[in-house]
Amino acid sequence: MTTNSAKPVLVFDSGIGGLTVLREARVMMPERHFTYVADDAGFPYGGWEEGALKARIVALFDRLLAEHDPEVCIIACNTAFTLVGADLRATFPQMRFVGTVPAIKPAAERTRSGLVSVLATPGTVKRAYTRDLIQSFASQCHVRLVGSENLARMAEAYIRGESLSDDDVRAEIAQCFLEQDGRKTDIVVLACTHYPFMANLFRRLAPWPVDWLDPAEAIARQARRLVPALDGTALDGFATGEDIAIFTSGKPDFATRRLMQGFGLRV
Repeated sequence: MTTNSAKPVLVFDSGIGGLTVLREARVMMPERHFTYVADDAGFPYGGWEEGALKARIVALFDRLLAEHDPEVCIIACNTAFTLVGADLRATFPQMRFVGTVPAIKPAAERTRSGLVSVLATPGTVKRAYTRDLIQSFASQCHVRLVGSENLARMAEAYIRGESLSDDDVRAEIAQCFLEQDGRKTDIVVLACTHYPFMANLFRRLAPWPVDWLDPAEAIARQARRLVPALDGTALDGFATGEDIAIFTSGKPDFATRRLMQGFGLRV
């Protein structure tokens, strides 16, 4: 049986979108407990100047690693990892970081039409990291980058149970759908961990069916590879430690607290 002294797995996101990754990570690592960190005081990351955001995230991790001593850190945020992943690894070489990057490689392997769209935040779209992924793995495809200013914020509202107008959501995803020489976009990469929560909405509002690619399972699988199983109990042991959620603002609203409790997290 596992013990309470086992180190937690830390899952970090700008908001509550990283819960999509937490959900998969728990399935893969049932014997571990988790610390979920939402930088809601800095949310959304899209409007930040890059240097200031880098400094903020590195300083945050300086504190988080000292306070929680995690086994591994999952950066469940494309915007954060594509910007500061290399800095985190250089600053904290003793810690293992599992990053979230747009799932461009699997999309390129899977597409039949050769038309792929990447639905992301403006920060992820403009990052050289994203363009390098396209060059390395999808040079034979036509990849359209769609940076949404509003979708992460809309997803946060949707996850909390607020209703969204179909027209507003449709306007955010419309650019993903391209028709060219009788071919149509057949894969949309969800390059923000908030977006999979809205996948059913996207499916309903899409002008034609596409494969909506959610990277959460692949991220969780990579974390599992890095995290040692405890006492040989990876498959039959379950964590006895407590899963907690930390908000950098220190004051999540009632709907967010209720959502976290629904995910089995103590705020």
